[in-house]
Amino acid sequence: MAAQNHLQITIPKENQIPEEDFDYSQRAQWLRAAVLGANDGLVSIASLMMGVGAVQENVKTMMLTGFAGLFAGACSMAIGEFVSVYSQLDIERAQIKRDKATRGQNREHEEGNKEQLPNPFQAAVASSIAFSLGAIVPILAAALIENHEVRLAVIVAAVSLALLAFGGIGAFLGRSPMVKSCARVLIGGWMAMAITFGLTKLIGSTGLEI
Repeated sequence: MAAQNHLQITIPKENQIPEEDFDYSQRAQWLRAAVLGANDGLVSIASLMMGVGAVQENVKTMMLTGFAGLFAGACSMAIGEFVSVYSQLDIERAQIKRDKATRGQNREHEEGNKEQLPNPFQAAVASSIAFSLGAIVPILAAALIENHEVRLAVIVAAVSLALLAFGGIGAFLGRSPMVKSCARVLIGGWMAMAITFGLTKLIGSTGLEI
């Protein structure tokens, strides 16, 4: 009997990119804006509320300060990120035109360059939403506690956990070292809160009314 040979042909799926060949620099365009916005919202609003809490025990004052900082910061982050990324976009477009004029590029290479250009709208929206998500953490933590000293401790604990979470998410999505990223974000947040709390406490102790 003749042996039967089975021929199996595997058709590769289109638009499927192997993980080792994935360009994480493209993901970094919006990841940078999101992580920066979340960390900035978390640390700045927590520091602001800690500073107010150093001289004011009223929870309503801390909450109003936090919400005012949230809205102002979200708008500021969106506008600043849009202007920054749009300026980068103009520079990269000009560079592509110069490369095309001097060396010449085929259409496929030109399309690839266009796909890698940053999106200012995407960066602005990601930064604003991430800032708001980060800023709401210390506000919610303060709203749940009536005792002033316990409230400050809960804010620090909640912010510390959120900083670790944001640092871990950024490291996971960007394929960077997890421990180093979390430690860098956590220590930076602690320093910002400590400096703001200490300076505001020092100003309040001089007799100035806030």
